Amino acid sequence: MKQYQHLAKEERFYIWQALREGKTQQKVALALGRHPSTISREVRRNKFRHCPMYTYHWAMQLWRFRKNMANQKKYRKLNPQIEQMIVQLIQQYLSPEQVSGYLKKHHGLSISHETIYRFIYSNRARKGALKPFLRQGHKHRRKRYGSGARASRIPGRVCITERPDVVENKERLGDWECDTVIGKDRKSVLVTVVDRKSLFSCCSRVYSRSSDVVGSAIIRLLLPYKDRVKTLTFDNGSEFVKHKKIGKALDAKTYFAHPYSSWERGINENTNGLLRQFFPKKTDFRDVTWRQVKNAINNLNNRPRKTRGYLTPNQIFNNEFVPLI
Repeated sequence: MKQYQHLAKEERFYIWQALREGKTQQKVALALGRHPSTISREVRRNKFRHCPMYTYHWAMQLWRFRKNMANQKKYRKLNPQIEQMIVQLIQQYLSPEQVSGYLKKHHGLSISHETIYRFIYSNRARKGALKPFLRQGHKHRRKRYGSGARASRIPGRVCITERPDVVENKERLGDWECDTVIGKDRKSVLVTVVDRKSLFSCCSRVYSRSSDVVGSAIIRLLLPYKDRVKTLTFDNGSEFVKHKKIGKALDAKTYFAHPYSSWERGINENTNGLLRQFFPKKTDFRDVTWRQVKNAINNLNNRPRKTRGYLTPNQIFNNEFVPLI
């Protein structure tokens, strides 16, 4: 098959002159050795919108404009400096898509996430070195051990449908989702809380799922931010039976999702999934140090989020910008 070639400026000039003389597009195509559809497409694309006639000068102006736009849209080729920046961001547990968004927003670099993936996997040694920092696939939903079935046993439970619209719309800081991440043999637990607007997260390691232990952990985590705690949303696990005590200590209202409706607390569920990158399933949290937990949470709070315009939770929650690189 003959490869298509763009029309030369001499050919555009001939088209203009021939059409002015009244020749048909078929005759122009025959004279230039081009397919009639090529001439038709050229005339259709490059007519001046206020003039039905095809003109050589306007056609060339439009061609130059499209060429400049195409060059602007081409992705910047990687160089050693950009490659080093990509590696540094990946080593901070950013996904290639997050790296792409961060570089574009904060450094003006248009590097697609496909380009970043190709960069990572094009070198075996580089792939091996960066693999521990890449997110692993996991199930979208995790087993809840029947927690929803005990919803009616939670005294003073207020359904999520009673929650103000401002919470649902993520319009303010201070609306938190609370949950637990279960360790090996269900004998150790991480307590997690996430602000819905900023995605700012806090986490504590505890050795029991009892309502007293979990409730105390939530109070301890959020007490430093008490002025930014307005509502708390839980699932229906028995560990949240003491929600009234938590709400009173933090001067906040408490709400509960519907049974078996984890998507109603999707932000917290997603955060727990991100934590699994650092603490895979079957991790015994009794063997995890508080510093490891702190480092994991610091990483999440300093990770640019696509849904927040590639700002980090820390930047939104504390209204301060600290560049990653």
